[in-house]
Amino acid sequence: MRELGTLAHRLHHPSATPCACRPPQLLADRPDGTVVRSGPVVAKAHPADSDRDALAARLALASAPQLTGILLPPLSTPETSGTRTTTPRPVTFWPYGVPVDPKDPDAAPWAEAAVLLARLHRTLPPLPLPPMRGPVKAVRAVARMTAALRGDGAVLPVQAAWNALPAWARGEAVPPAARSRFLCHGDLHLGQLVRHPAPDGPWLLIDVDDAGQGDPAWDLARPAAWYAAGVLAPEDWLLFLDAYRSAGGPAVPAAGDPWAHLDVPARALTVQTAAVALVKCAAENREPDGMEQLMIDSCARIATIPPELATGPTT
Repeated sequence: MRELGTLAHRLHHPSATPCACRPPQLLADRPDGTVVRSGPVVAKAHPADSDRDALAARLALASAPQLTGILLPPLSTPETSGTRTTTPRPVTFWPYGVPVDPKDPDAAPWAEAAVLLARLHRTLPPLPLPPMRGPVKAVRAVARMTAALRGDGAVLPVQAAWNALPAWARGEAVPPAARSRFLCHGDLHLGQLVRHPAPDGPWLLIDVDDAGQGDPAWDLARPAAWYAAGVLAPEDWLLFLDAYRSAGGPAVPAAGDPWAHLDVPARALTVQTAAVALVKCAAENREPDGMEQLMIDSCARIATIPPELATGPTT
C-alpha cells in the first residue's frame, strides 16, 4: 500500500518538492486488486498472475477514442516512466472519480449505467481483444467455494444450481457463437461507475480488467439476478432495462420478454454471488446477511430447473 501511494503521489507531483498533500488513502484491498488514491491520482495493483498482454489490450481499449465518454481512460500503463514498481504485480494509474454513494440508494444511477452499457455494446471493438471474463469469474468463484468449504452442507444448493446450468455457462462447452462478438465490460455493478471530472462530471465506467468480446447479456446479469432474487426493487430494474433498450442495447430485444437472453447469465451470476458470499462468511466466521441469504436461497430454486430448460438464446 505504501509503495502504491508513493507511485500515485509521484504522478500527482512529479517534482521532488515537498507538499502538504493528504496521506494516500486505501480505497480497496481485495484478491483482484489493491487500489490507493493520492489526490487526483489512483493507483491499482493488479493480481500477480495477471495476463500482461491482455491487461495491455484492455488499457488500450480504455484509451481508444471510440470509448470516450463511456470508459474512464487511464493516466498511464505499467511501463510509465518514473512509476516502475519493485512488486511482482502490474500497476496502472487512473484519474480519481467520485463513486456511487452506497448510503443513498435512491440516487443510484441505474439509468445512466444502462445507457453506458448500451453504448459500449454498440461499439465495434477498435482493436483485438481477449474474451470478456464474466463467465470465467463465475467458474472461479465456484471453484474457490468448493475448495474452501469442502464437505460443508451449505454449498450443496449453490453447487446444485451450478450443475443445473447448461455446460456452456459453466465453461465446459463453447457458448453460442452469435452472442460472443460484442464489446462487454465483464463485471458490471454500481461500484464500476464514477463521476469524472470530480465532483459532478458525467458518469463513466471503470475497471476494464474483465472487458473483452462476449455476450452482452452477462453485463445485465447482475442486476437481473438481483431483481429475480428480490434484492433490486422492480422499479429500479425496469428503469435500468427501459433505459438500456431506449439506448439501443443489443443484449435483449427492443420489446417483449427479455428473459430468453438474460435467464442463463442471471442464474450464473446468482451462483457466483452466493459462492463468493459463502466463502466470505466462512472466512469472517459469521452467518450470511440478508442480501447474501437471498442469493443463496435463489440457488435452491435454480437447482430445480433441469439444464435442458435453461439453455438460453442460440441466436
